[in-house]
Amino acid sequence: MSADADDAKPHYLGHRQRLRERFMRAGAEALADYELIELLLGMAQPRGDMKPVAKALIARFGSFAEVVSAEPADLAAIAGTGPVSVAALKLVREAAVRLARQQVLARPVLSSWEALLDYCTAAMANLRSEQFRLLFLDRKNVLIADEVQQRGTIDQAPVYPREVARRSLELHASAVIMVHNHPTGDPTPSKADGDMTRQVREALKAVGVTLHDHVVIGRGSYWSFRSQGMI
Repeated sequence: MSADADDAKPHYLGHRQRLRERFMRAGAEALADYELIELLLGMAQPRGDMKPVAKALIARFGSFAEVVSAEPADLAAIAGTGPVSVAALKLVREAAVRLARQQVLARPVLSSWEALLDYCTAAMANLRSEQFRLLFLDRKNVLIADEVQQRGTIDQAPVYPREVARRSLELHASAVIMVHNHPTGDPTPSKADGDMTRQVREALKAVGVTLHDHVVIGRGSYWSFRSQGMI
């Protein structure tokens, strides 16, 4: 190939190859967040310089995790992020959640507690609105169902104790773990969180089901009602 042909190549192709080789050689830790996004977008959009787009996404959302967790409409608002790029970014998040979920399904919760927390964090920590999740356990504390009961606003997801009890009976669950996120990032429970926990515990107790824990997921941390002696 002639020198003229090499010069005619878009400048970003060589950069993209070097980025990919560095990733394969040294792993994701060797790349900054924007470089991971750039590499991902480069596979979704083979033509075009994705570095400015990746930097714009990080500037707008703050981190790799925040980017892949952002709403599709918010991602699409960034210049250069078309439908294919949005789909690629969302696919990464869903793959991460599914991988984490596989580590806890059909396994005793007490022996895989850290994996359970990793899964809940992957699924909920970066959500922009509050989500309330119920984890149902059998008599051996094996996770038999994982369901999102409610989605709410930025600071509230309504929970109905009778519905939690009813669903527990339908699934023949012996215990329940409640999990919800705080979009603010601070997992410290509110007074309403404490009141709701007591109401659900009483509703479950009435039908012979144990409330094992209520976990509040923040960004980088969590709050366990059980570990704090509140259950």
